[in-house]
Amino acid sequence: MPTQLKQITVIGAGVIGLTTAIKLQEKGEYQVTIVAEIWPTDHPSPHYTSHWAGGHHCTAAESDDIRQQKMDTETFRVFWEMSEPGHPAEKCFVRTPQHEHYFEDLGHPRGLETMPDFNLMPKSALIPGAVFGISFTAISFDPPRYLDYLHKRFLKAGGKLVHGSVQHIKQVIEGGSSVFEGKSPVPPDAVIVCAGLGARSLGGVEDKTVTSVRGQTVVLHAPWVGFGSTRRKIDDEMISYVIPRHNGNIVLGGTLNVDDWYPLPRPETKIAIMEKALALWPEIAPPEVRKERTPTIEDLYPIVVEDGLGLRPHREAGIRLEVEWVEAHGARAPVVFHYGHGAYGFESSWGSASMAVDLMEDALKAN
Repeated sequence: MPTQLKQITVIGAGVIGLTTAIKLQEKGEYQVTIVAEIWPTDHPSPHYTSHWAGGHHCTAAESDDIRQQKMDTETFRVFWEMSEPGHPAEKCFVRTPQHEHYFEDLGHPRGLETMPDFNLMPKSALIPGAVFGISFTAISFDPPRYLDYLHKRFLKAGGKLVHGSVQHIKQVIEGGSSVFEGKSPVPPDAVIVCAGLGARSLGGVEDKTVTSVRGQTVVLHAPWVGFGSTRRKIDDEMISYVIPRHNGNIVLGGTLNVDDWYPLPRPETKIAIMEKALALWPEIAPPEVRKERTPTIEDLYPIVVEDGLGLRPHREAGIRLEVEWVEAHGARAPVVFHYGHGAYGFESSWGSASMAVDLMEDALKAN
């Protein structure tokens, strides 16, 4: 007789929820259902922050944060494989030269020296004001396209998605995803909470150390830009960058506004982002304009695709990866808490998903 699959419920369908659900579903031992209020296929919303990532893979791990380094390294390996020609996700990624300009000579995040084609930049190649710089080959990704790929991959593997607004984790412990479908309750064998910013208000979690880091960006169509570049300055709420995408768009960024919950792009911030980016990288302006005169931000408006705005789920102590057994009306299951990735959910997604899966499986084996 075939072994009955264990029922797993994942709360949240952002990049962390989708990646974790795929890791479980593709093992062949579980039937995974994601319960989420917003899906990748829904209309873009600032409340679904994964859609608005920059994004490229560049570790943010501190030199003594071995756990974060491990997550980021595994994720980069997976992204590199996905960006290989012929991979189903190939067109979600692009490999480009990346230049990181530092305004304080404090070194760079540990792990970047292992990036492909890593080099120290000569002083002559630095942008005005920078005192130190590095270059390497980076992987940039198109978040909406990549989320669509993850969504389809999960469903193809046999996973299920259910629209539902979870008020308390005990709703899921007792009834599983069925309670959001009007069906008889089916208590899951385990629950994984990938609620992002929702972890602040989700009953049974209510982690008040989770707050919004508001990220505003501007997307341009500039297929002539074949590089990525970042201006890094400590304690600066605006970190300027250019990130290219496979489809010819580039992302200009961006803000890091802690505990800022405003859900719409601010016009003055848009102007500041474009002015700063153009001053640092005039190459983002159309070539025909640059041939005739010095470009201004007025030359960028015709190529603006959209304004980006996401509320990133920052947690003071970093990513929460813990497991607890929770009971609800006679049902009992391990709950893995997997949230708090801040602005670096994509960069750590596959590595942190592996850790979350290990926590869940260890809890089930120990029961």
